[in-house]
Amino acid sequence: MSSGSTDPGSALSGSAARTRRILLVAHPRRKEAQDLATAVVERLSAAGIEVVVQRDEATAVNLAQHPSVTLVDDGVAAADGCELVCVLGGDGTILRGAEVSRGTGAPLLGVNLGHVGFLAEAEREDIDATVEHIVAKTYAVEERMTLEVTAQVNGDPVYTSWALNEVTVEKANRERMLEVVAEIDGRPLTTWGCDGVVVATPTGSTAYAFSAGGPVVWPDVEALLLVPISAHALFARPLVLGPSSHLALEVVPDTLGTGALWCDGRRAVDLPPGARIEVVRSQTPVRLARLSTSPFTDRLVAKFDLSIHGWRGQARREDAARVAQVPPPA
Repeated sequence: MSSGSTDPGSALSGSAARTRRILLVAHPRRKEAQDLATAVVERLSAAGIEVVVQRDEATAVNLAQHPSVTLVDDGVAAADGCELVCVLGGDGTILRGAEVSRGTGAPLLGVNLGHVGFLAEAEREDIDATVEHIVAKTYAVEERMTLEVTAQVNGDPVYTSWALNEVTVEKANRERMLEVVAEIDGRPLTTWGCDGVVVATPTGSTAYAFSAGGPVVWPDVEALLLVPISAHALFARPLVLGPSSHLALEVVPDTLGTGALWCDGRRAVDLPPGARIEVVRSQTPVRLARLSTSPFTDRLVAKFDLSIHGWRGQARREDAARVAQVPPPA
């Protein structure tokens, strides 16, 4: 989970004199993302920073012919040699950015152009200040826990992947529920007839797991979440497990429904009856760039528009006292 602030320059390789490189990832179908991408490229280039864009994406956001853009082939190596991955879009685009940044050492900085944007660090109206932070390298870096997942059929591995938010086993047919056995640390827990099961990280506790009724978990907590979706069972509570727990979900062999395995809602594979899915904590985190030191509580209040009417906490009293000491204008 969060490792506290680290030197953002630690992701750089080579000498300090080497040209700084930023990978830009933008939503390919949002006009606003295209406009902001061009503005970000020009401001970073003016500061002497090389802007890298994946080739197919550059075409989609009208940057393929921009003289200040360096094109690279699409894929997980796109962020190699970059000190930062700047993402313009919603959580889906940020998750796509995480796919190319994970394991490279380059932290991810998201600018929200979507709705909630829980993974984003800045909003669209903060773009000027965000670019200034990038140029000045005035950001901290924290690490977020990820998941490793393996799917097996008849004992043979058929799929491996990872997730930042969640791994989900879902029913593939709307008219059929899925029967799933949950196993924790090698011991069976229960069988659910359900729409699916979510295995989430604390980062993902505010995503799909939250919609399924799971708890909100602070990002610095090291834990795994197990949340059944619409289970037909008396025991169907969300569970919070230790970070070293080994989770397995087995699709009951004689179940009438088939399933699908999803990682972060982006990568999927079909699951026949009898399939086994194993999920453990990954040793490769995702690094996030942070511009603010405000606590997670403030993020919850802002993103969910929570009412704090009536709060009389110490910080509010201190703010009121400072206001009272300011003399009125002449």
